[in-house]
Amino acid sequence: MEIRGIRVWDGERDRGVAAVRWRGDRIEDVAAWDEDRHPGLSLIPGLIDTHVHLVSYAGPDAVDYLTWPLVTPQVEQVLHGVAHALRALRVGVTTVRDLAADRSQVAIRHAFDQGVLLGPRVVAHGLVGMTAGHGDLFTPPDVIDRPPTADGPDACRRLVREYARMGADGIKVTTSGGVLSAGDRNEWRNYTRAELEAIVDEAHALAMPVAAHAHTRAGIQAALDVGVDSLEHATQITPAQAREAARRGVTVAPTLLILERIARGDTAVPEASRAKAQALFAARGEALRRAAAEGVEFVLGTDASGRHMPFGMQLDEVRAMARDLDLGDEGALVAATSRAARAVGMADRVGRVASGFHPDFVVVRGRPWQRIEDLTPANVVAVVARGQVVVGRVADDGTVVAGDPPEAAPATLGMWT
Repeated sequence: MEIRGIRVWDGERDRGVAAVRWRGDRIEDVAAWDEDRHPGLSLIPGLIDTHVHLVSYAGPDAVDYLTWPLVTPQVEQVLHGVAHALRALRVGVTTVRDLAADRSQVAIRHAFDQGVLLGPRVVAHGLVGMTAGHGDLFTPPDVIDRPPTADGPDACRRLVREYARMGADGIKVTTSGGVLSAGDRNEWRNYTRAELEAIVDEAHALAMPVAAHAHTRAGIQAALDVGVDSLEHATQITPAQAREAARRGVTVAPTLLILERIARGDTAVPEASRAKAQALFAARGEALRRAAAEGVEFVLGTDASGRHMPFGMQLDEVRAMARDLDLGDEGALVAATSRAARAVGMADRVGRVASGFHPDFVVVRGRPWQRIEDLTPANVVAVVARGQVVVGRVADDGTVVAGDPPEAAPATLGMWT
């Protein structure tokens, strides 16, 4: 297949008007074209959300996010995860990294990779957390049947190995408390130095990168001290920590909008969670802008889980990154494509429109690398994922035909036209 005569931004730079040809799941060629057959349209790489939580309630009703996982069978939860993945794909998010994965997310990844369903690429990181830590406190204390935790270096190593056996691609570790977990505090230490060293050492020995949930200065420093590969949130990052992260190439997913939505009351949460969010939000803006000035490599990461941060809002997050972090329009788009690809370990496969890469891209109205405000769901004309057109249509003569606006069409389990 091919799209001929369209302006291409390839994940790093403007390639001008070009023809993009692909066969199956590989781009064969991106070549200059002498006629702009799609004036006003652009082709960019599919977006990559490096921080999501697929398996959560995806229906229209209001449910309690803490108890829904406890009363819903795992096989049913998987269907909700698929629905979330398809909603993300609908707006051009062609790769997602789930940072609290278990067998459910691995199953979703397998179904998409094997062509059972047409969905985004899924990277699955298993969560390693301590008893009474951020991850553990998403389950009410009196519930006996709980997700796994690990305490002590040996138990931490074992849990990492269990995730590797399960087929996880990486590990997520918590080094501070969190906002939505019930009963903890942001400033609580999660794990000792010995436990964190064991987790990171074991994960790296098994070729599994480590992402660290860290809001506080102490949590960020603990993560950096043991050599994690990415920081999630990094809300209170200091200039010195930013310089260290930049020097070592540790990417940061700032998850801007979810904290803002919780702090403002845009989504229903317990009052204790809102208070934690408001305290963190008050000083976050300046800390992250300073981090950007120190050279931190920010990447798109939304913490989307459906309720507090809906799937489909990834484009809003990219625009917020350009605005709130002073990244500029093209810098924000790099953070959501080629740089995000490196963060999820797929820099040689996704995040670029180039020969040999996977054909995951989005056709949009406007020039989002020059005007990031053009990157909206209403401006999505077509989406290609795994070489297949899932939104819009590509005619035999290489012309793009627009599909319905993404917000007007429901997610389904098959192809969209």
